[in-house]
Amino acid sequence: MNEKTGHDEQGRAAEGARDSRHAERMARKKAVVDDKIAAAQAERGVLLVNTGNGKGKSSAGFGLVARALGHGMKVGVVQFIKGRSDTGEEAFFRAQPGVSWHVMGEGFTWETQDRARDVATAEAGWALAQALLRDPEIGLVVLDELNIALKYRYLDVERVVADLLARPPMQHVVVTGRAAPPALVAAADTVTDMTPVKHAFAAGVKAMPGMEW
Repeated sequence: MNEKTGHDEQGRAAEGARDSRHAERMARKKAVVDDKIAAAQAERGVLLVNTGNGKGKSSAGFGLVARALGHGMKVGVVQFIKGRSDTGEEAFFRAQPGVSWHVMGEGFTWETQDRARDVATAEAGWALAQALLRDPEIGLVVLDELNIALKYRYLDVERVVADLLARPPMQHVVVTGRAAPPALVAAADTVTDMTPVKHAFAAGVKAMPGMEW
């Protein structure tokens, strides 16, 4: 056996050992995952909160709108705070059957500079949200930027949480926005905190269609 042949055989043996260890690890992992799947048998509506300072909170919520529509669900969207009606998501989803879309904001708080008007706008938005949350025909409700309205106390968080918990048992809800209040986090089934790492805006890139709106 020459030196090259010996190295080749050693390499194949080492690779085979790695493959064997990998297969064993994956088998153990599959057993753990299968056990967790078997234990999760409850079927009910889920309250999901997307919060944090990173990008993607609303985008993730609108992705779930597409998923719900793919399953034949009816969807209701109420946008708090945000006031523009030229976004790509609205243009697309408004054209889909089974979607009820409401833009109830008048712009971010630093734009309106009028707390009384912001409170009145938020209350009007919540009245629409309540109607959706009471309708068992609506499979998914997205409350976009609701967390901001709660942060500034435009709406009472206890009343909001009570309405969310009183919704039809199979209805899913997504709440987005920074600074989710502790009471909402406690009531939620799933909470994701979006953490920023880099953002194009910090490098001077303006909000681009298809990415930011």
